[in-house]
Amino acid sequence: MGVVDGPASVPVSAGGPVLSLALTSMMEATQAQSGALYLLAADPPVLEMAVMAGLPRAFAAPWERVTLHARVPVADALRERRLVWIGGEEEMARRYPRVAVVLPYPFAMAALPVATATAAYGAVFLTWPSRSSELSEDERRRLAAACDGLAVRLERAARSNLPVHPEPDLLAAPAVGGLPGTLGALEAVRMVARLPYGLCSLDLDGRVGFANAAAAGLLGVPVSRLTGDRLWSAVPWLADPAYEDRYRAALLGQHPTSFVAARPSGDRLSFRLYPSRTGLSVRVDRTRPPSRDEDGEAAARTVPPAVDTPSRLVSLSQVVSLTGALAEAVGVRDVVQLVADEIAPTVGAQALAVLGSGAGRMRVLGHRGYAEPRAVERFDGMPLTEPTPGTEVLRTGMPVFLESFEELRRRYPLREETPDGFAAWAFLPLIASGRPVGTCVLAYDAPHSFTTDERAVLTSLAGLVAQALDRALLYDAKHRLAHGLQAALLPHTLPSLPGLEAAARYLPATRGMDIGGDFYDLVPTGGGAAAVIGDVQGHNVTAAGLMGQVRTAVRAYTAAGQAPEEVMRRTNRLLIDLGTELFASCLYLRLTPGSGRAVLARAGHPPPLLRRPDGEVRVLRSAGGPLLGIDPSAGYPATEIDLAPGSLLVLYTDGLVETPGVDPDDALAALGRRLATAGDLPLDELADRLVGHAADGEERADDIAVLLLRARERNGRVSSSGPG
Repeated sequence: MGVVDGPASVPVSAGGPVLSLALTSMMEATQAQSGALYLLAADPPVLEMAVMAGLPRAFAAPWERVTLHARVPVADALRERRLVWIGGEEEMARRYPRVAVVLPYPFAMAALPVATATAAYGAVFLTWPSRSSELSEDERRRLAAACDGLAVRLERAARSNLPVHPEPDLLAAPAVGGLPGTLGALEAVRMVARLPYGLCSLDLDGRVGFANAAAAGLLGVPVSRLTGDRLWSAVPWLADPAYEDRYRAALLGQHPTSFVAARPSGDRLSFRLYPSRTGLSVRVDRTRPPSRDEDGEAAARTVPPAVDTPSRLVSLSQVVSLTGALAEAVGVRDVVQLVADEIAPTVGAQALAVLGSGAGRMRVLGHRGYAEPRAVERFDGMPLTEPTPGTEVLRTGMPVFLESFEELRRRYPLREETPDGFAAWAFLPLIASGRPVGTCVLAYDAPHSFTTDERAVLTSLAGLVAQALDRALLYDAKHRLAHGLQAALLPHTLPSLPGLEAAARYLPATRGMDIGGDFYDLVPTGGGAAAVIGDVQGHNVTAAGLMGQVRTAVRAYTAAGQAPEEVMRRTNRLLIDLGTELFASCLYLRLTPGSGRAVLARAGHPPPLLRRPDGEVRVLRSAGGPLLGIDPSAGYPATEIDLAPGSLLVLYTDGLVETPGVDPDDALAALGRRLATAGDLPLDELADRLVGHAADGEERADDIAVLLLRARERNGRVSSSGPG
């Protein structure tokens, strides 16, 4: 059956297997082993698998439903309206690591869109066990024409309101329910029954269609229980990821594979799998010394039983868990720790390092497991032109596997001594969006032979790590920028003023970028000072930038000699004129320590606490106005308060007293009790105690700013300190 260049004459209907016929015709024309056809659901826009042929649908279970923004070949093909070609497992690992880590086998894939010039209807993928070259121009043309023709038929069906339903796999061979009916087939069954080794026939889903008596005896399960059931369901001790990996490898690679499994009794059986496009023939025998088989191929590969050695294959559940954990990693340190905890133990590595580059030099971003950290850190700053495996991978984006120290010395002769005390290494490129972002180094304490499958799995895992590292590097860069901006906008020190002792602390939130809109300041005035504290809405660079503008405006209005209520009114008007749509709370205090009084104006800010010289603490709930930036005509009445020598004022932002699940009034009362008890401490010690109490326990969703002011006699000792 060939692929036609135009629309087929068979209409799409509820009863005809048009999707399966279209898919199998493409497979026949290109000799593809398997394929699947997806239909696009409109709401939400998701690709849903409608039919699959040539392989068990379980192989593609993670991609039964694919969002259009997913990084998988069919989504890219439809989104970009082009053919996507992946030539083999290494290319799959580089471009689609999430696919390769689940299916780390040697196969090629093509994905094509099913769409007209005006509408998208779905996508198709085809796979081949191996191809020496890409698709020919004729194959590409015929596949594109077939997809275009199918799109036209789907368009007609949509206009006619004809439903299109999922269809069965037309290439799946039906399970055999009993003995064949012909005399020749019956004699063949008798012949197989006389063989001294076991034989089984499996369909693409792993169901047993036939098993001889020898197979039943070796497996310890009667033929009647084997037939019609999946082999690993009928024989529970075969339900192991290592053995499932061999089954998948045989079907996808279309090459004989083998493994050795241990029965519960301890006996070991060898399994040889011979695949075809319709299923598998399995030979089961007792183990014997390695030899050359009938075809001259290498002896069967042995998979150690799980009871003896934990399997190092990465299962689908591990991939899902790892992908979720990587999605939650925030900074580079988190990524390094995750690789150390999740990946290195799985693949048997004893140490790891994550390398990056900058300005043409290698950068060590993090490491774990090295007894002597200097063994890794000495490479930090090394020019990328140096002939080392780490620099080579950073330059080329290609992995380097060194199975022994002798191989390291042979390939990189400048290394006269083992660099870190280990005996084998995997240098894995971390490539995100087609560009190298770093290198993951896995070190082994003994010589290690990296099999083809293991190299594919490691390269695929590196692709997942690369995406997390790319995000983490960007986050850390923004984090450094945010810290620099925050440090530039807050005062480094507080001025020393006669009759006034001051201390301040700023503590960023533990969520987000550690930057926010909290601010404080202490501005000298004629005969006194002006203290201000506030909180601009938000926890980002925009909030911090606006905070700097508000703080500058308050200083300017103070220097111009404006009264407290006028300072607040003008700052409010400025915030509205800036048009940022952000609000800010603010508290402004004009102090004249020698006169024993202060004037307070508030704009939606938490009230300050006043501790009198006798230790009594009260909340200064003065009148005030709304938040800055809301009402251009708002007024901010001033309130005069007594400030006798020895009095202590505590100005703070709401992060100090607001805790999830705690009533704000209760939190404020608790703060007052702490202040009454510890208010005579030096201000620096008191400030540390107040913010330290708030920093204990759960993570903080808000910043904390605290400004402490203690009135002294003019001839008394004066001191002040900044955030420290």
